This record gives sequence, structure tokens and C-alpha cells, in this order.
Amino acid sequence: MESYKLTHIRELEAESMFVLREVAAQFENPVLLFSGGKDSIVVAHLARKAFWPAKIPFPLMHIDTGHNFPETIEFRDQLMEKIGARLIVASVQDSIDQGKVVEEKGFNASRNALQITPLLDAIEEHKFDCALGGARRDEEKARAKERFFSHRDDFGQWDPKNQRPELWNIFNGKKNMGEHFRVFPISNWTEMDIWQYILLEDIEIPSLYFSHTRDCFERDGVLLGKTDFIQTRDTEEVKPMQVRFRTIGDATCTGAVLSDASTLEDIIDEVASTRVTERGGRSDDKRSEAAMEDRKKQGYF
Repeated sequence: MESYKLTHIRELEAESMFVLREVAAQFENPVLLFSGGKDSIVVAHLARKAFWPAKIPFPLMHIDTGHNFPETIEFRDQLMEKIGARLIVASVQDSIDQGKVVEEKGFNASRNALQITPLLDAIEEHKFDCALGGARRDEEKARAKERFFSHRDDFGQWDPKNQRPELWNIFNGKKNMGEHFRVFPISNWTEMDIWQYILLEDIEIPSLYFSHTRDCFERDGVLLGKTDFIQTRDTEEVKPMQVRFRTIGDATCTGAVLSDASTLEDIIDEVASTRVTERGGRSDDKRSEAAMEDRKKQGYF
């Protein structure tokens, strides 16, 4: 007799596809936020499976800081062409040129928080009523507070103390005009679940996730890749290192880890033994104890 038991990975997959279909059913104009990182790649893959053989029924949107790794942009464009998805690009540089935001100066300057303005502008311009994201609860303590359906007011703000209960997988997407929701289909996944699913489904990911040689330097305990966007101090020694990235964001704030992991199996073994969180190498999260929550309250992902 055929067994109907599911592995925990297939249960998570089914849950996420259910959430994606709920979004398509409840909202008129959703969008999938796509960074080019492994989590948003997995969400895009799940969306393809959830609506197969039709195409993904909503566009993908990338908030381009202008400080991305070249490998990320190259992979993004190749994936969009492969899956035939519509891509919307909102630019931080445009917001700077229009005088809506002011770029940080100095050695620790980052455009990460500046993504909020072009994100909210794009949501308003295209009249999106739901923005899907690849955030997970195990990433960071502020994200651990999120519901699957996370309400945002008409200013794009999140109130962590005023969230709707989600009982028995019943999601309430009702909102007033001008408000929208952020929805996180892979909330219950862990970093290990993501890597096991990528291996199981043979999902393509950027080369940055695998071990490679890169010119790096250490700053405040974080290994940063040398790029044109980062000013280095005279005391910071830049030298080639064998590294990979556990998470991909702005080149100015995304830390690398020393690693020889060149295959998915190697990465899974490495993640299983690490004692540092996935976002432990993100310098933007170290600015204060509540850095992520403060950004989310303003409209961040």
C-alpha cells in the first residue's frame, strides 16, 4: 500500500504553496520581492510549482541599491529569462537623485536602510496590495515576531504589538484602502531546511554561496569583500581569502565566512555544525540591538 507520509521538507513545501495560493485568492495585485538570494529564489521556485502549468500570476520586484554583487544581478537576469517572469526594478539611486533620501557617508556607509523609500514608492505607484517576501522566523528576533500575513498601514509601517491571530491556517487579508500586507510563505523554514530543499529540488543559486577566492578584509569581526563601494581604513589589510556567503545583500554590509564548501552537501554539513547565526555576518544588524525591528517599523522587508 502506498504511504501518504510526508517528510518535514515536503510538509513545509505544501504549507508554503498553500500560503502562496491564499495570496492569489485574497489579493488583487500582489508582488513577489526578489533579492537574488537563496530565500527569494526558493519562494520563486515554490510559486512556480504552486501555479504550474501556468506562469507565476504576479510580477517579481527587486529593490536595487546599486551596491549589489555583480554575480547577484547576473543571476537575477538569467533566472527572469528562464522562468519568463515580469521583473520590476525599483532603484535606490533614483530616490537619491530625486532628493527623497540622503546617502550615508563615511567608512560604514550603507544603502541598506535606504531601500525603504523606493520600496514604498513602488508599492504605491503600482498599487500593490500585497508584497511577498522570503523572510524566515529563525533569521532574526524581529522577524520571529512576524505572522504569515503581516499588516502594514497606509504609511507602510509595521506595528509588532498589533498583529492578527492566525488560527488553524486561516489568514485574514482584509485591509483599508491604501494599506497593504507583507506575506512570508517560508516563515517556518530554517536555514537548514532551505539548503536541504535546494539540494532536493536541484535549484540553481548564485556562485557566491559556494567557496571561492575573494579579496577581503576584517572590520568589527566581519569579513567584507573589497568593492568599489567600500572605503577601507589604513589599518585594514585586504588579502585574498577562501570564503563564501551565507546570505546575500548589499556588498557594503554582507559579511563572508571562511569556507571550503564547494558543493550543496558541503554547505549542509557546514550549516549543521556552525554556532553563528546566518545573519551574524550582516553588519547592518549590528548597528543596535533593535536595528532590524526599527527598520521594519519604517517599512523594511
